Amino acid sequence: MSPWKAAQIGDHFDQIDTPALILDLDAFERNIKRLQDAMSGTDVRLRPHAKSHKCPDIALRQIKEGAIGICCQKVSEAAVFVAAGVPDILITNQVVGEKKVAHALDLAQRARIGILIDHEDQVSAFARASANRKIKIDVYIEIDVGMGRCGVASIEQAVELARQIDQAPYLNFMGLQCYHGSAQHYRLPEERQSAIAAVCAKASATKEAIEQLGIKVERISGAGTGSVMLERDSKIFNEVQAGSYIFMDRDYAANQRDGNDLHFEHALFIKTAVLSHPTQDRAVVDAGLKASSVDSGMPAVWQRQDASYLKASDEHGVLKLTAGSSLKLGDSLMLVPGHCDPTVNLYDEIVCVRDDRVEAVWPILARGAIL
Repeated sequence: MSPWKAAQIGDHFDQIDTPALILDLDAFERNIKRLQDAMSGTDVRLRPHAKSHKCPDIALRQIKEGAIGICCQKVSEAAVFVAAGVPDILITNQVVGEKKVAHALDLAQRARIGILIDHEDQVSAFARASANRKIKIDVYIEIDVGMGRCGVASIEQAVELARQIDQAPYLNFMGLQCYHGSAQHYRLPEERQSAIAAVCAKASATKEAIEQLGIKVERISGAGTGSVMLERDSKIFNEVQAGSYIFMDRDYAANQRDGNDLHFEHALFIKTAVLSHPTQDRAVVDAGLKASSVDSGMPAVWQRQDASYLKASDEHGVLKLTAGSSLKLGDSLMLVPGHCDPTVNLYDEIVCVRDDRVEAVWPILARGAIL
C-alpha cells in the first residue's frame, strides 16, 4: 500500500499524482443506466459481475439503479461485498474444500448466496455441511457451453446432478449457469451470434431434460458485456451477468458492434506521466506492468495521435512518438487498459473525477480476495 494517496476529494485533475486509476463518473453513470434501461420492460434480470471492479461503492450503485444483486468469482470476494451490505450474490465458480464450503455457508447466514457445481462430490460436500448446520444455499449447475473450462459436458450429467441437488434438503436448486466467456471477445457480430445461438440451444435442451424429472429450472444465468443483448433477447436466459460494461477496456472496444449492440463508453483510465524522454521518438511513462494488465495487449493512449504504447516493464511504459510530437518531460496522459479486471486489482483506490475535479475516492476493498 502506498504511504500517501494519489488524490484527495476536491483536487483538480492536474493535481492527481501518477500512476493513478481514474474513473470518469459521467461516462460510468451513463454506462450503468444504459444497460439497466435495456433490461427494463423485459423478464431478464441484471446481476452485474463484481470481479470487474471489486468495489462495494460501485456494487451498491448498480443495485440502487435496479440490479438484482451481483456476481463474485471467489468466496473471499463475496465476503467483502456481504460485509458492505450487498444482499444477493452468486459466486460464479466452483467452491471446493472444507474451509471454503464453511465460509460460503457462513455468508449464506447473512445474505442470499448462490454457488456453482459441476461434479457430484461438490454436491455431497455442500449437502453434508448445509444439513449439519441447517443453512440453506442456492445451487446452480454450470454447463460447458463452449468455453472449454468448467461445467458439465453432457445433458445427462446435468440431469443427474439436478436430481442429487433436489434430494438434499438444504440445497435449493435454482437452475443453470451458461457462460461462454470466449464468445465475449469474438470480434465479428456474426461470430458472437453463432456462438450464443449454440449456447442457447444447449441451455434449452438441458432445461427441458431436467424439468422432465419434475424439477423446476427457475434461472438460466450467464452472458457478458460482449454478448449481453443476444442473451437478453434469447427467450432462454432470464438473468445476465455483464461486468466490464461499466468501464469498457480497450479489448472490448475492439469488438465490431451491430445495430442491436449497446454502445458503452470508456470510463476507466490510468493517469500516467512522462518520466524520461531519451530520444525524439521515444518517451517513458511511469505506468508499467504494475499499473496496467497487458494480458489482452498493451493499453491504448487516449485521445493522442502522436504517441502509442509500445512495451511495458515493471515500472515503465515505453511510448513510440511520431515525428513532431509535442510530448515532453513531466506531461501527463491517459491510458485505456487492455483488460479492466486485472488492472483494477492492481490498485487500492479508484479516483472518481467529474468536471476535472476529484469527486470521490472509492476503495477497492476486494482487491487481492482470491481465496
